[in-house]
Amino acid sequence: MEIVTNNILFGVVLSLAAFEIGIFINRSTRIPILNPLLIAMAIVICFLFAFNINFDTYNKGGQVINMFLGPATVVLAVPLYKQLDLLKRHAKAILTGIFLGSIIGIVCIIGISHLVGLDENIIKSLVPKSVTTPIGIAVSSQLGGLVPITVLAIIVTGITGAVFGPTICNVFKIKDKVAIGVSIGTASHAVGTSKALQLGEIEGAMSSLSIGIAGIMTVIIAPLVYNASIFVYHMIK
Repeated sequence: MEIVTNNILFGVVLSLAAFEIGIFINRSTRIPILNPLLIAMAIVICFLFAFNINFDTYNKGGQVINMFLGPATVVLAVPLYKQLDLLKRHAKAILTGIFLGSIIGIVCIIGISHLVGLDENIIKSLVPKSVTTPIGIAVSSQLGGLVPITVLAIIVTGITGAVFGPTICNVFKIKDKVAIGVSIGTASHAVGTSKALQLGEIEGAMSSLSIGIAGIMTVIIAPLVYNASIFVYHMIK
């Protein structure tokens, strides 16, 4: 067993196999909550526990996959390029929506965290939950948060957005494709964008645009909003 697990390909093969199983289950059941990424995570965790495999051993290969996160995000610019004219026509509304969505997301998570009495380190870790993992890790480190918690929060946020985003848009009768794409991309980054791409090319393009802009905005405003919220919280308290 050690010969297998010590091979750098072990983590890669296990991750890909788990994700393929997740895709198969998702397509077979058509149940939104059975997201392929969520299923893959559960399979990998159960496998490591069942065979008593150390996470660091698995992560030798996991880091190889992690290396492609950045390039994979950049590839999302392709559908955006195809909808460049649409972006120019709605530039003001799109940028305003992403800006407000980013601020509201940060304020809400800080407010809710304080209401339930979470530790300051946990709150700092949750602030960048709606951006891609590379950016989220950088913001979390900048604030002094715990990176593993940040990564988990980003994954959960992405899956939640992918599962419930379209339903929420239907409930509130949001039909505009640009609005749907911007809301999903701003709230749930790349995982949500994978769902937006399934909804349509315009939704996918606007969602992929939102990932990059929301990430840049979060890097700039997250420390400011966090410090301001802490000041207000202590004033009220």
